[in-house]
Amino acid sequence: MNNRLLNLTVVALALLLFSYAPISTLPTALPEGTIIEKLNFIKNPKNFNSESERLKLLFETYSQYQIESSPVLATFFGKPGYDHLWDDISPDGFEKNLSVLKIFDESKDWFNLDELTEDDKVNFNIFNISIGNQYSLNSQFPEQYLILDQIQGIHTIIPTIIQMMPTNSPEAIENIISRLKGIPALLEGVETILSEGIEKGIVMPKNTVELVPDQLRNINAEKPEESVFYMPFANLEDQEPIQKNVREIIVTSINPALNRFTSFIEEKYLPNTRETYGLKELPNGEAWYNERIKYNTTTDMTAKEIHDLGLSEVARIRLEMQKIISELKFDGDINDFNDFLREDPQFYFDTPEELLAAYRDICKRIDPVLPKLFGKLPRLTYGVKRVPAYSEQGNTTAYYNPGSLQAGIPGYFFANTYNLKSRPKWEMEALSIHEAVPGHHLQIALAQELENVPEFRTMLNFTAFIEGWGLYSESLGPTLGMYNDPYSKYGQLTYEMWRAIRLVVDTGIHSFGWSRQDAIDYFKMNSGKSENDITVEVDRYIAWPGQALAYKIGELKIKELRNRSETTLKDKFDIRAFHDVVLGSGSLPLDVLEYNIDNWLNEQITIEK
Repeated sequence: MNNRLLNLTVVALALLLFSYAPISTLPTALPEGTIIEKLNFIKNPKNFNSESERLKLLFETYSQYQIESSPVLATFFGKPGYDHLWDDISPDGFEKNLSVLKIFDESKDWFNLDELTEDDKVNFNIFNISIGNQYSLNSQFPEQYLILDQIQGIHTIIPTIIQMMPTNSPEAIENIISRLKGIPALLEGVETILSEGIEKGIVMPKNTVELVPDQLRNINAEKPEESVFYMPFANLEDQEPIQKNVREIIVTSINPALNRFTSFIEEKYLPNTRETYGLKELPNGEAWYNERIKYNTTTDMTAKEIHDLGLSEVARIRLEMQKIISELKFDGDINDFNDFLREDPQFYFDTPEELLAAYRDICKRIDPVLPKLFGKLPRLTYGVKRVPAYSEQGNTTAYYNPGSLQAGIPGYFFANTYNLKSRPKWEMEALSIHEAVPGHHLQIALAQELENVPEFRTMLNFTAFIEGWGLYSESLGPTLGMYNDPYSKYGQLTYEMWRAIRLVVDTGIHSFGWSRQDAIDYFKMNSGKSENDITVEVDRYIAWPGQALAYKIGELKIKELRNRSETTLKDKFDIRAFHDVVLGSGSLPLDVLEYNIDNWLNEQITIEK
């Protein structure tokens, strides 16, 4: 799942709970004003009847801040009222948001925990971890300068958000038009901040942005009717004046802005990019990478610990792969078998339509089996789409974009149809499980539909939990009727190996001085994935230091908790109940997830007694 621009140790919850319920009091209302003015009001306990009431208003203010500071996030999660605006991606916008985030971070010291309910304490703890990790990373390190690459950046986010927006009312149409008019200013803001990065010598590696100019050209259609920005208006009935207006905006405003931004990337940014790959090569890069590890994994693991874990996992999975090769009586070693999987025509489709149809078939075979593994399923539906042509060459094999029940937008599993000879059939079942169900769609849609929790809990994005769940989901394939074909089972192991390789390669590049070719060679030696996929993946690890570590770290934690639960409950273990607990609180830091599972186990033991 891609979620780059949309921006991690549980404290013991052993304090005694003191009841605090003032008689005949009315809830406090926040005064009108800026977020900072509201925070200053919340900071003073004399303005409130109870700490719980005060904490509730802190959470409400944070939810308001989340969508005010990022209208894109508001659209992403279907929150109304901000669809006409773009985020302020500029130096001033960054500094403003950081100053507000600092006050939210300081709020961890405002409250008397003895006067909070147990639910309050849990919510406050999750809040503090989320805020603390965001503030620690962004206040210490210049994250704002590394926001553009050929997998994801402003040039992919703009068309993605435009196409996510509803078109079911005159106001919705006006919102899209307003955003179209705001694209030039948005691109200017990105150009300003990237130029500042050039001046400070903090820029992306060259290989991660080389495709960006061509990607920009691909979304800059000469004929406005063929523009990605015209798509929401193409099928409107009896709306020619609106359609004419949009065509004029595309021709006179958007296309010239895209041309200017393309020239900036090509003529100024690319010549000033760096030839090195590791984050360690930037100022304070080692500490920066360590903070990225903490942010993405929600653990205190070191780069060396993660590297060694990766080597161990690669060796373990390699043995499992060798068993399947032996069962197939293949004449050759694992490298020969991987070459066979990459090269034999039987493993590939001839047309994009065949590939997409096969993905849809897999998903629809999984859907009716989900009740075997889950007691609660989301109401939101999902579909399968092709990765847009303007980004397919530099993009990953697949990804998931959330929908919104509130806005009436389904989630979508996007499959990449570029270079069909790099999209083997044997990977499709594992990939569908990860990106659609019971992976990202199930997890994210359930989180969005959470009830009786602060709103901010429905919009959290702890990568280790989200991607850990996606990878863990792949192991559920046999129960879902998948992996009956030995090649598909090998494909699942290939995907698990892929995530184990990430632990080695990501830390190798950013902490141990590996070159890009070192990473590609190690990947090829241990994976059956195509060379195109491997190259795109390695460039992704170079562009997003630490992000790829979250998958395997999260998956191993969930498997550890499942094993603990099975060992503790024995024949009383209910896989549906376990999964409902894992997903029942939304996205969480891994230690909060562990806390939840241990509480659930204690409850089950008590019931049995």
